[in-house]
Amino acid sequence: MGSKWKKAKVALGMNLCMLVPRTLDEDDSPPPTVVSERLSGAALLSPAANWDMGFSRPTTPVPSFYGLKVSNSSSKSSKQTCSICLTGMKEGSGHAIFTAECSHSFHFHCIASNVKHGNRICPMCRAKWKEIPFSGPISDPIAVRVSTSPTNWSQNDTLMAVVHRLPLAYPRRDLNRRHVVPLYQAPEPGVFDDDESLNSQPVFSGRSHCSKSSEDTDAVKAMEIKMYPEVSSAPRSNAYSEFTVLVHLKATAAAAADKREKFSRNQSSMTQISQTPRAPVDLVTVLDISGSMAGTKLALLKRAMGFVIQNLGSNDRLSVIAFSSTARRLFPLCRMTDSGQQQALQAINSLVANGGTNIAEGLRKGAKIMEDRKEKNPVASIILLSDGQNNYTVNGSGTNQPRPNYQLLLPTSISGRDNSAVQVPVHAFGFGTDHDALSMHSISETSGGTFSFIETEAVLQDAFAQCIGGLLSVTVQELKVGIECIHQDQSLVSLKAGSYPSRVMANGRKGFIDVGDLYADEERDFLVSVSVPATSDNETSLIKVKCVYKDPLTQEKATLESEEVKIERPGIAVRVEMSLEVDRQRNRLQAAEAMAQARLSAEQGDLTSAVSLLENCRKILSETVSAKSHDRLCVALEAELKEMQERMVSRHVYESSGRAYILSGMSSHSWQRATARGNSTDRSSLVQAYQTPSMAEMLTRSQATSLGSPSGQRLLQPLLSYRSQPSPR
Repeated sequence: MGSKWKKAKVALGMNLCMLVPRTLDEDDSPPPTVVSERLSGAALLSPAANWDMGFSRPTTPVPSFYGLKVSNSSSKSSKQTCSICLTGMKEGSGHAIFTAECSHSFHFHCIASNVKHGNRICPMCRAKWKEIPFSGPISDPIAVRVSTSPTNWSQNDTLMAVVHRLPLAYPRRDLNRRHVVPLYQAPEPGVFDDDESLNSQPVFSGRSHCSKSSEDTDAVKAMEIKMYPEVSSAPRSNAYSEFTVLVHLKATAAAAADKREKFSRNQSSMTQISQTPRAPVDLVTVLDISGSMAGTKLALLKRAMGFVIQNLGSNDRLSVIAFSSTARRLFPLCRMTDSGQQQALQAINSLVANGGTNIAEGLRKGAKIMEDRKEKNPVASIILLSDGQNNYTVNGSGTNQPRPNYQLLLPTSISGRDNSAVQVPVHAFGFGTDHDALSMHSISETSGGTFSFIETEAVLQDAFAQCIGGLLSVTVQELKVGIECIHQDQSLVSLKAGSYPSRVMANGRKGFIDVGDLYADEERDFLVSVSVPATSDNETSLIKVKCVYKDPLTQEKATLESEEVKIERPGIAVRVEMSLEVDRQRNRLQAAEAMAQARLSAEQGDLTSAVSLLENCRKILSETVSAKSHDRLCVALEAELKEMQERMVSRHVYESSGRAYILSGMSSHSWQRATARGNSTDRSSLVQAYQTPSMAEMLTRSQATSLGSPSGQRLLQPLLSYRSQPSPR
């Protein structure tokens, strides 16, 4: 398998491979055994495929199968079939045929569209042409409709009739001497207010205020509040300066399930994941296409973006920014209807890797799209991917600052630093071992997004799938948590909320945590420390919690209040067990703190101390209540800490993978949200904390579409069964 994979990578680097849909001349798809032989080691590079195995979307037809074929200039079929649209070229059919100087023939309109994107190379033999059928500038791509085949294609073969042209793998030393081909010739507008208009969204009538007494409403079902004191009882005579209470929140998918029937009556065609009503998304992807992305990396990025495009619904909007030495918007925010998906796929397929890495410029244009849009979907997010170091200096706030201020890479319009700005999370993906993990982590942390480390190139699509699986399942927005002491003689000592902004009021009796958006079935755990005085009562009430949030479907505000959490106060001390729930979250926070301290030591060059910090944390965790009860989160933390120790065995290992792995772990635990790192997206991995069912479902889709064999169908069956049955929750 290794040699086959190597051959596939060589073929990609030499531009010998192209991704093609099934042609009309093929009566039936080849059997899986034939497919496997034809794809050989390149099967992992197939785009989002095999949707005809029971996985097709009702309103967005996609090709039934894609595979990698090595073009052969001597092939007999090349004279009969246009290698761009994959349909026949028969004389007298009413379509002009262009024959190049290399003797290969194409439909005139197909090759004319191809060269509009700067391609002057034969798609078949890679010969450079001196004469081309069309050399004029292309108009704004949003106004260009991707032409379909001149014949009547079946509905399963109309989404993408575009050959994926893969770039040459140039050596790094030649990057600065290469001519940079512009992505599109059309000038960009000064204001990005040309976003495609939204469909009118269905609005459901309902009560705008809900409390603990209205448990039959949808808003209550969308949130759950549970609280756990560290012990259930404490002697009356004892006073506690820091008594811990765990506040557990969960955004349930029950409300969306209850609204499904009502939603389907208002919208007959649904392309959302699991056919569940959800809030539509405005997504901007900011993609690195610098010279280091040439070859296999760019091919895998195109495949991953194809998967994202095919899994967005008709009410979702997408825009793509490609950056190298400069940045370019490929197309405005466009709804992912059939034609929108075609346009997006064609733009992605036209990308060529060259130039340097200007992350700041890419983010600036991505932020500008979000800021200038005239209409807004309820959910907005930016995905940033880069595989290299930022080549453009980011100055610090002062001349004596030892490190660049990476936060300056993020425009204030989406960072939340400006009070007038709306924070848009940037989910950053560091690709490979040469990316700047510090800058990518800083960008994501400042914006409220996550940082993922894509160590293995082949898991890029899975990492994207896990991310959009969450973005396409937002059920709670603008969540603010208020915590209040019950009695006057109590006070809040601290709120341990990770990266979420929190504050305790001056009088010490109230505190607040700004949580923001929650995905379906996503959970948040916060540890609240409260002072508890001695008392003569048999029972003590500690705190109560109130959640205020917005329903993204109805845009209604809702309020949910908890019951008071209480502990018993016996006259004499009795033995009580530590709460497993509280202990579990203490372990998480302690492990996250050890990771942060170890990273600081490693950055200062002291790897020995860094490893020692992680080892001490492992020993402490092994003695806790949750570890002794074999709690899954505690087992995962221990495995993760051990993995980090192994990635600090030398300076070289730390620089190439240890730093990014630790930063991704810190991001995951501080936000309590799934990130990709190492093999964390693998089903057998223990590092799957915070992965929601929606993420897991989209991840299963991604892994299934990468398999062109019967095992892919076997992998699909549990997913299809899951989608056709009500949620067990």
